[in-house]
Amino acid sequence: MDENAASELLVPQFKLDRLLNQDQGGRRVTLLGSIEDEPTLLTAERAAFPSDIKTLEVFHKNLVDVKNLGTNDIYHWYLASVGQAKDSPPDLKLNLISPCTEKHIKKYSPQGVRTVTETPGMYTDHIQPYIAKQREEGRLDWVFNILEGRKEQNDIIFRDPGQDGAKDEAFLLAPDLNWDRKTLTSLHLLALVERRDLWSLRDLNKSHIVWLKHMREKVVEATVRKYPEIDHDQLKLYMHYQPTFYHLHIHVVHVMLEPTGTQAIGKAFGLENIISQLESLSGGEEAGMSGVSLTYTLGESHDLWTQVFQPLKEGGKG
Repeated sequence: MDENAASELLVPQFKLDRLLNQDQGGRRVTLLGSIEDEPTLLTAERAAFPSDIKTLEVFHKNLVDVKNLGTNDIYHWYLASVGQAKDSPPDLKLNLISPCTEKHIKKYSPQGVRTVTETPGMYTDHIQPYIAKQREEGRLDWVFNILEGRKEQNDIIFRDPGQDGAKDEAFLLAPDLNWDRKTLTSLHLLALVERRDLWSLRDLNKSHIVWLKHMREKVVEATVRKYPEIDHDQLKLYMHYQPTFYHLHIHVVHVMLEPTGTQAIGKAFGLENIISQLESLSGGEEAGMSGVSLTYTLGESHDLWTQVFQPLKEGGKG
């Protein structure tokens, strides 16, 4: 028997003792066990997806035990398995967007990234009108479906009516559509505010500090109550800028969630830091994030790069 064949016979002999570690959002596990009474470590990691078109053309046809986790407007999400017997544990989390838009295609396509600095004047002259246009195009229907009780109501973890019943402070907490709903180290929730006049962190001012602290406290309490295996200090709360959608929301993730571009510096602004920055601003309650310069990253396919920052950059060269 050659060396390769002998090596391949070792794996079936592995006897599991316990799960040693699970990381990369549950995509890699390290198992402690034994082979012929000798202590043995076995690490299993999901292989990379193929990139050739012929294989990908039949990929979806080989899925088995597809289970829908939720549907909202054009968004659908599932658990599924590939090439396994029916009822085996799912090994894929699927997101389906249909019909998708050109913006979706740009978002999920490979692209270069640029660092930009947005001044208060640029926000007023260019960014705020752009955000208003995005909201007018009906891109928030899925958010309003949740807030108005039409979709995902069984998924809502917590509703807060606002301090002393103040309706403009009401919010809810629900799973993000990218989370598989079971791997706690990749936990990802969204806190959605119910008021519709706050589009992004740019709309926050000193008058919102107490409310933001209240949301932080209630969101953390609700999360650890729902998932008691998680402690308060195992959660990160942040906002994106620029966000994917322009309705104020807070991301809630497990600290062990693998860092991605969405959590990177220049994309994610920690809630604690936002609160601290508001507290440090001079002026009255109307002083806020609209009056500061923000540095963040943009993909080269993003409309704000192609329509605002790139022309400004190229114009400045003259």
